[in-house]
Amino acid sequence: MNALTPTTRAMTWSLHLLVAGLLTLAAVRAVTDDRPHAPAVLAVAAVVGSVYAVGPALPAVRASRRAAAVWLGAVGAVWLVLLALSPEGVWLAFPLYFVQLHLLSRRAGPAAVTVTAAAAIAAFSAHRGTFTAATAIGPALGAAVAVAVVWGYQALYRESEQRRRLIEELTVTRADLADAQRAAGVLEERQRLAREIHDTLAQGLSSIQLLLRAAERALPDRPGPAATYVDQARQAAVDNLAEARRFVVALSPPALDDTTLTDALDRLCATTTDRHRLDVRFRLAGRPRPLPTAQEVALLRVAQSALANTVGHARADRAEVVLSYQEDAVALGVSDDGVGFDPDAVSGPGPQGGGFGLAAMRARMHAVDGTLVVESVPGSGTSLAARLPLTSAPDTARDTDDTDSPHDHDHEAQP
Repeated sequence: MNALTPTTRAMTWSLHLLVAGLLTLAAVRAVTDDRPHAPAVLAVAAVVGSVYAVGPALPAVRASRRAAAVWLGAVGAVWLVLLALSPEGVWLAFPLYFVQLHLLSRRAGPAAVTVTAAAAIAAFSAHRGTFTAATAIGPALGAAVAVAVVWGYQALYRESEQRRRLIEELTVTRADLADAQRAAGVLEERQRLAREIHDTLAQGLSSIQLLLRAAERALPDRPGPAATYVDQARQAAVDNLAEARRFVVALSPPALDDTTLTDALDRLCATTTDRHRLDVRFRLAGRPRPLPTAQEVALLRVAQSALANTVGHARADRAEVVLSYQEDAVALGVSDDGVGFDPDAVSGPGPQGGGFGLAAMRARMHAVDGTLVVESVPGSGTSLAARLPLTSAPDTARDTDDTDSPHDHDHEAQP
């Protein structure tokens, strides 16, 4: 059962008022026409109104289709009694159509409407003493209109919900992309600062230290103020060089918050297995190599989105994530044994499909010069392959590994 919106709440109250008005009209007609069963009509109309009023007051009727079916059965039973006593009871069939279609399932609702329309036509014909096309047109046409209106509203509601979910997914994805771009910008700036410190300040301090050591050896072999000052200057250069190295190490950005892409994917598979009824295995092929942070983030996000789709839509029992390091590329594969789908049917995002997830993954890979291929057949599972061409190793490795320059080795070789 869907939660009531202001529009549906207004429609519900209008339906209740319509039932109350039709019951009142049936009772008034019975009295004003001085019919022989007028007291019985009044009593049964009151019972119908009471039984009908119980439904909206019971939360179980809104929460459970079974409880709703029981309540509708009770309303229908007393309505049949009223229908047998008064021909005006046939008017109540129209609001009953809407209640049945709203509370019952898509299959049971039209069946209940058909039974209600047949009962209305039979009772109206019995009161008229004859069966004609005119006696059948009214209830049948009302039933058709009710079915068309309710199904049309339900279709609009589903489209509205799909649009709402699409907007939420778009908002979350944009936020993720903005965070990733912001993080990539921060890491790139840290890399630039590390390179600048290493190539200028650290190298300069190393050269000053070597020059001061050479000056110290050239001084006369007797203690004096000059030798003391030279030794103090050399020691200050040594201390500042060590501090510069610490800056370089601190500014060198760790990949994926102090973890590797392999560890992050392995943890993602384990977490998905623990939280959902899906056995996800991770497999590593080839020798891992460092990647730029933007590429690692893109591959991790694609794996997260693919597994989210598997959990939400595939109805799969097993899935596998494979990270493969090749000679000229790194590939990420995600496959499952689920129900599969037709990729052409969700080629783009829209209110009728869930194609935005695939579009977002393709956009992520395109942003880092990669490709994404999805293969699936209904009933045969799904396979997703993301591929990134390998470039030279990130500057981070160079910053950290090359900190010990030739000057530094000369310094370490000194006695």
